[in-house]
Amino acid sequence: MELAGELALRLDKEGEILCASKRATAMLVADRPLVGMSLFELVQAPDRHAIEAALRQSVLSLQLTRVSVRLVTPTTALWFELQMLAYETAAGIEILLAGRDISSQQKTEERLRHMATHDELTNLPNRTLLADRLRMTIAQSRRTNIGFSVITLDLDGFKKVNDALGHTVGDALLRIAASRLRLTLRDVDTLARVGGDEFVAVLPGAVDEIEIHNVARRMISAMQLPFEINGNSLYVSTSIGAAVYPIHGDSDVKLLAHADTAMYRAKETGKARCIIYNEATFNQIEHDVPMEAAMFEAVRNGEFLLHYQPIVDADTRQILGFEALMRWMRPGIGLVSPNQFIPMAEDNGLINLLGAWVLKSACVQLKQFEEAAGRQLYVSVNVSPRQFRNDQFLEMVDEALAYAGLEGHQLLLEITEGILMSDPEHAEALLMKIASRGVRIAIDDFGTGYSSLIYLKRFPIAALKIDRAFIKDLPDSIKDVAICNVILSLASHLSLLTVAEGVENEQQLEFLSAQGCSLIQGFHTGHPMMPAALIDILKADAVALQN
Repeated sequence: MELAGELALRLDKEGEILCASKRATAMLVADRPLVGMSLFELVQAPDRHAIEAALRQSVLSLQLTRVSVRLVTPTTALWFELQMLAYETAAGIEILLAGRDISSQQKTEERLRHMATHDELTNLPNRTLLADRLRMTIAQSRRTNIGFSVITLDLDGFKKVNDALGHTVGDALLRIAASRLRLTLRDVDTLARVGGDEFVAVLPGAVDEIEIHNVARRMISAMQLPFEINGNSLYVSTSIGAAVYPIHGDSDVKLLAHADTAMYRAKETGKARCIIYNEATFNQIEHDVPMEAAMFEAVRNGEFLLHYQPIVDADTRQILGFEALMRWMRPGIGLVSPNQFIPMAEDNGLINLLGAWVLKSACVQLKQFEEAAGRQLYVSVNVSPRQFRNDQFLEMVDEALAYAGLEGHQLLLEITEGILMSDPEHAEALLMKIASRGVRIAIDDFGTGYSSLIYLKRFPIAALKIDRAFIKDLPDSIKDVAICNVILSLASHLSLLTVAEGVENEQQLEFLSAQGCSLIQGFHTGHPMMPAALIDILKADAVALQN
């Protein structure tokens, strides 16, 4: 037994110590004998059930049994791995026990477990532990029928601090912020850091809007105090979004998504405030995972197609060009609304692939339209924000024009005001390069976005597309008449083309023509059609002109 390792004991089947090695005695009790004591007296209370079960298993099986427990020493409690082997003697069953100290190994494992579930910088729970806590809170809420709330927040102005003073200062600010936020919450609440400067709090039992706003106000006040770091007084604020279980979601994914949506609304509407999610006012479209998967399949299967809507001269009614409109013919379902799949394609990156295909296909199709018409035409193609930011966009334009053999002015690219204003420097540089190729730029839905006139001076704009919202009530609406007259007058003085969208009757067309509108697009002059139908129309027009 003296050679058996750090700990060696001989026990009876009830756990009483019959014999102990000198090292075991020195380690566990030091100044009194172990013989006559119960093994269970040496084990910490939380582990006694485990040691009792292991002893019973050893006696019943007469085979080697292992268990890890904490043994109490005069100075501390140490983790030991114990091996027990029972055997029969003339006096009955006895057990030999040998153990080794695994405290350092246990500490390492505990540290690794902690690192896997906690944020290294702030020592708060990380996203993994947050998901586990959320699932537990949901399960408890289902049992008790008592809801809870989820709060997401991030620090307004943190990026400026990080960029200006470096990550060391930024990290120090985050540690102080985490400590302050923790003090605003109860012990039963969970506060997690889920990345960057974003935090999430889970508040069990908090479902009342007044209570949620009170917590949010404490958080906002805590963040508005100055952060004294390395001699700098730094100031940030926080924007907060909240969602309540089960009103705003019955899963951790939905609750976090809706709280995030509310937080971004708070940032957009002034910052340093809290907004609670409201499905009626937010009108958020749930992400359709099956549809997104079907979209990727549709690209491989060639289910996307183009319709073309004629754009005609306001005076002569002659077709001068077309707008290419992407459509998705989903098998077994039919045409899917672009309002459903375009935002999804923009979000998942498919818009770059689809946009390049639309650009090239529309240019090639225009050549066929020109052959049928016997004259030059143009095609208009919409450009999404993600396409416009793509480094290869200019190459896509060049490739489409070269492949179809078109001149630059035969292509009109439609962009929104938001694209121009989100990054004016990038927009100006890219638009200048596009204009140098002769390609024309049109502002789509003019008057409904930023309505900043500075870009008409700064950027090489060739055309304005008047949004259908200003057309549909013409000529009866005094306000719409005034708005259209202002737009048309502005375009005339700046030598810009104007295209009126959504023209649906003769009265609208006659009014716009009389006011100097250049081009007309709408159901009155032509619905979006398949290429074959338009080719027949163009051929008939060509014959009529010859006669």
